[in-house]
Amino acid sequence: MNQRRNFIKQLSLASAGFIATPGFAKSNFFTSDTIRVATIGVNGMGWSNTMAAITVKNVEVVALCDIDGSVLSKRKQELLVAQPNVKNIDTYSDYRKILDRKDIDVVIVGTPDHWHALQMIEACASGKHVYVEKPAGNSIGECDAMIKAKNRYNRIVQVGQWQRSEQHFKDALDFVHSGQLGNIRTTKVWCYQGWMRPQPVVADSIPPDYIDYKSWLGPAPTRTFNSSRFHFHFRWFWDYAGGLMTDWGVHLLDYAVQGMKAGNPISVSALGGKFAYPELAEETPDTLTSLYEFDKFNLVWDSAMGIDNGSYNRNHGIAFIGNNGTLILDRQGWEVIEESQAKNKVVKPYAKVQDNGVEKHWENFIGAIRNNNPSSLHCTIEEGAHIATVAQMGNIAYRSGKKISWDEAKHQFTDPSIHAEYYMKKYHNGYKLPNI
Repeated sequence: MNQRRNFIKQLSLASAGFIATPGFAKSNFFTSDTIRVATIGVNGMGWSNTMAAITVKNVEVVALCDIDGSVLSKRKQELLVAQPNVKNIDTYSDYRKILDRKDIDVVIVGTPDHWHALQMIEACASGKHVYVEKPAGNSIGECDAMIKAKNRYNRIVQVGQWQRSEQHFKDALDFVHSGQLGNIRTTKVWCYQGWMRPQPVVADSIPPDYIDYKSWLGPAPTRTFNSSRFHFHFRWFWDYAGGLMTDWGVHLLDYAVQGMKAGNPISVSALGGKFAYPELAEETPDTLTSLYEFDKFNLVWDSAMGIDNGSYNRNHGIAFIGNNGTLILDRQGWEVIEESQAKNKVVKPYAKVQDNGVEKHWENFIGAIRNNNPSSLHCTIEEGAHIATVAQMGNIAYRSGKKISWDEAKHQFTDPSIHAEYYMKKYHNGYKLPNI
């Protein structure tokens, strides 16, 4: 068992690029004690989630779906080795065939961002519980629809913001909430990723015969296949995603907002551009600074590709800057730097990461399903949708070139033209987001 678990961890970490409500009806329609899972999208985090799922007791992954036949074949063979007790793994190129199966209890949505909302909603409608990758939706309107779908179909939905299941993140927020830092006026969130580099600009081409490119596009605008917009690099194009802001940003902004117990910002402004790689294939900014105005504090987002030397000598993190000290939190741990002139001294703990957040997130998800207790989830769709909305606001401020303001009571932008253009993602190719 230990050998199997170690093998699973190695596969999961390698593919992820890691170095280290009331009203729910009884919904556990399992035919046995075993929960049967299917994954839609088996590259990147879709595969990491698959590997994490099978570390949980009495969970089996029985089906895989992907539009890339070469990836699908490879993952099936890896899963048969990692999960030797399951002799048959069904594979599909059409995710709807998974939704049609009554013997599947849980669906992992690990597809590119532009698919998240539609597949999560359809999976809930088909009676499945859902683990959907972050960001929850690719627009604010999609996020709202996802919440409505979860409520209508009484499903349990976990968003893949796995940092919420790591103990050191929880401990750091407990310290922030203790008040020892004093009045916190500014939070800083930064993401400097030296290894991230878009692909070169290349000519459009015919997709390989093992790729169902039309299905990959789905609700996104029709475009000729281009290898520099595909697989991992979809995230640098507005049709499919939102760059670093909706990639790492939802993880990091999540903790800044949680730490301050904040809702949505009052206003957002942003500046940035293609400063690092102007010659490469990308639309989203590789350098971006966004300023979020909240009621009693400011939040600064600072991101840069091609650079690792971020604030406090870290390539990513969250800083809570208080009158008595500054708490710095990242995936490696957290520490407190005392303010030298503060009258009220603070303790200066330092904590390192000791757990596997993805596996812990899956344990939490499966536990919520078994106990029919959605309130025990570490990242509900409401929480995932909230931070995805905050991240989208930063991108909207950048794309519009305007300081944008949000009316929380009306749940809309104060500028009607901004709301009309950016609130809801337009769907194409005959796809429609269901009217919940």
